[in-house]
This record gives sequence, structure tokens and C-alpha cells, in this order.
Amino acid sequence: MVSVPVYKNVKLFINGAWADAADGRTLPVLNPATGEILGTVAHAGRADLDRALDAAQAGFAAWRKVPALERSKVMRKAAALLRERAEDIARTMTMEQGKPFAEAKGEVLSGGDVIEWFAEEGRRAYGRVIPGRAEGALQYTLKEPVGPVAAFTPWNFPVNQAVRKVSAALAAGCSVILKAPEETPGSPAGLIQAFADAGVPAGVVNLVYGNPAEISSYLIPHPVIRKVSFTGSTAVGKQLAAMAGLHMKRATMELGGHAPAFVFDDADIGTASKMMATLKFRNAGQVCVSPTRFLVQRKVFDAFVDGFSTVAKSLKVGDGLDPQSNMGPLANGRRLDALDALIADAVEHGATVRTGGKRIGNKGNFFEPTILTGLSRDARIMNEEPFGPVALMVPFDSVEEGMAEANRLPYGLAAYAFTRSTVTASAVTTGIESGMISFNGAALGLPEVPFGGIKDSGYGSEGGLEALEAYLNVKMVAQPGL
Repeated sequence: MVSVPVYKNVKLFINGAWADAADGRTLPVLNPATGEILGTVAHAGRADLDRALDAAQAGFAAWRKVPALERSKVMRKAAALLRERAEDIARTMTMEQGKPFAEAKGEVLSGGDVIEWFAEEGRRAYGRVIPGRAEGALQYTLKEPVGPVAAFTPWNFPVNQAVRKVSAALAAGCSVILKAPEETPGSPAGLIQAFADAGVPAGVVNLVYGNPAEISSYLIPHPVIRKVSFTGSTAVGKQLAAMAGLHMKRATMELGGHAPAFVFDDADIGTASKMMATLKFRNAGQVCVSPTRFLVQRKVFDAFVDGFSTVAKSLKVGDGLDPQSNMGPLANGRRLDALDALIADAVEHGATVRTGGKRIGNKGNFFEPTILTGLSRDARIMNEEPFGPVALMVPFDSVEEGMAEANRLPYGLAAYAFTRSTVTASAVTTGIESGMISFNGAALGLPEVPFGGIKDSGYGSEGGLEALEAYLNVKMVAQPGL
């Protein structure tokens, strides 16, 4: 077993200092593997938010004047500190979120890569010179930071989602108020501590927790906030996007998905089944880009399901701090209830549980890796994101039939396809309604590539050059010839 540290009670970080909520309120933090209370997290009230807004406004006024090269140096130091502390932050993450320690450590280490990439890209926020229409006329553009940012992040990737938003904001010269998840507060607190220790000035990065609806409804309309970034469910994202639009705030929305994964009959079925099963059950399926609807050409359907089932049955589900565990618990009891209901509804509509389908034990939020076949399109799980370790196996015959099913839902975040045919790959690339697609692998989420969806899966990017652009305003300057 990995040694278990003492969980720290998590405070708010406002204007460069850790502090309790002004009214002393706290929320309990539970271990999803045991159900036990780990500690507490401070619950921000209106007074705390006002302090954070004042700090962010002052922090922005100072940080925007820091040259991009100097901002880059501070951020690179933060990346180094995050890597040095990866073991401790990862243990905290596993204790509060449940994912296996190896996955948690990988998430923290990749956070260092994200910081470094944005640190360097921030030095390349170039404007351009536009040829004038008269002799001596000069026309050019500047890129300036949009202003203080309100960022809202989920519990499934407590560091990964926060580090993307904070890094892009800092690289562009913005300040940020991060509303991190109350269920998993300790690991994002470790991230923010790394930025603070690296020399990010007071007020530039602020961290709050509390009631999500109360915090978002206060921060988003506030005149100090000029940019909103949210990762979470489609239902909540639509509400926040509407609120941001009402106040003319720029917004990035990374919302839910229901990712299709094509397996064509010319694919390497052994590789596809193993790779897709591993990806499906990563973080107990609590991943926005997790493959969910496995659309398998009929000729290879049985072989793929057999191979996938072999991997599913071999997984050891247990406490994420146990090095033998391949899959940890679900993050909270709500997910257990949701999966129970979705699977029961699918069975009522004629589905067969090929393997799994049940909770494990009566302690913690453990659930069996599950495979369903014989699914009806009327089943809720074929239309609602399960966000758990449940794989839906659906046979198809023609490329057109598979594409129709893939595009049937209003989501369009990620998609996957396994094929050896360039013709098929081209047809899928042009036909799929998705912000991202990966062929014969799972190459999504690298710092340098765009990460985002279309349709009900949101808009904007959390990665690549496109992510940085969302935190910059373009100013056109015209100087007539003298």
C-alpha cells in the first residue's frame, strides 16, 4: 500500500494568502473508497467573493504589465514545483477523488507540461501588420489580456482541468478566480500553492469553494469579470453560457459528451479491444471524452466484445491507494445511483448485461466494469452520458449506418475510430460531427492541440493556440501617414 498522509483541511486562497471563510463555514470532504470524512474545505460567502474580486482586479492591473518573458519564467518555475510535489498532490487526489494513484500522479505530472506549454506560447501572442491604403499609413493589431477570469472546474480531473484554465489565463496576462470542486479541493489547492511559491504576485490567482450556483451567479455578472471558462455538464453549461451572454462576457464551454468509437472490420481487433477497454475504464469511466457507444461492424462484433470483456473482467477494482487496483471507486454516491437507474432502464428496454452491472460491496462507491449489448435507442443510456464504467456495444453494417448513429445525439465532443483503410478514415473524418477524433489510438488532450467540442458539447478550446486566443483581445491600431 502507498503510505497515506494526513489530509489537510483546505482553505480559500485570496490575495496571496490562505484563509478560512469569513463566516467560518466549511464542508466535509469524503473519501469515495471508504465513505469516511477526510477533512473539510472552506465555504466561501459573499464577503469572500468580494475580496477575491478586489484582489483579481488589482492583480490584473499589475500582472498585465509584466513582460511575457518574465511571466513565462514564473510559470516554468511553477511547473517544476508541481512536478517536485507530484507524489503528495497525487496521494491527496486519490484520497478525495478515488482514481488509482498512478493515474493521479500522471495527471499531476502532465499538469507541468501544460504550464510549460502555455508559458512559452504566451511569449508568442503575436499581432500583425496590415498593409495601408495610403503612403506611410500604418495599420497593425495588438493582442491584450481580456481581464480577470472566472474559471469553474469539475471533480473528475481536479488538477488537469484547473491547470489548463489557470495557465492560459496567466500566460495571456490575466488574473483568475478559480472555483474548484468542493468534493476534491486538496489537489487543486496544491496546484495553486505551486503557482504562489513560484512567484505569481498576490491577487493574480485566487481559489474559492462553496455553493456552485451561488458563486457562478455572483461572479459571472460582476463587472470585474471579463471572461468565463467552465467545464462540466451540458445542462449547467447552458445556464452559465446564457448568463455570460446576457452580460457580454466571453465564454469557453467544455461540456458533456457521449463519444462514439467506431471499430471497422479491417481493424486490428485485438489492439482495438484492449486499447478501448483501457480507455473506457480509466478513472472509472468518469471522463468527458471517454468512449461510450462502441459502434462495431457486424463481422467483427463478437470478436471485439469478447476481447473487451476479457479486459473488463481482469480489472481489479479497489482503493486507488492500493497499487494492485486498476480502477478506483466512483467519485460520489450520486454516480452509483445514476448508473443503477440507467442500467435498469436499459435492461427494461431489452439490453443484456454481458458482464458487470452492479455495485461492489457496501463500503465506498465501487462499481463493476460493465458491458451492455442488445441495446435499444430508446434506452436512456443510449441518449444520456453514463459518466461511469459502462460500455455500450452496438453492431452496424455500413459506414453510413454507423455514421448516422454516431451523429444522432446532440453531443459532439470526441470520437474514435479503428480502421486500416484511408478511404474509411477519410469518410469518418469528414462525416463525424465532433470537435475531436482520434484514429487507431487515443491521442487527445495534449497541451499543444485543441481540446473542445461542438453542438451541445460546448464551444471554444481548452488546449492549443486556440485556448490562449480565448484570453486575448485584439486591438486594431491605425496611424495615417504624415
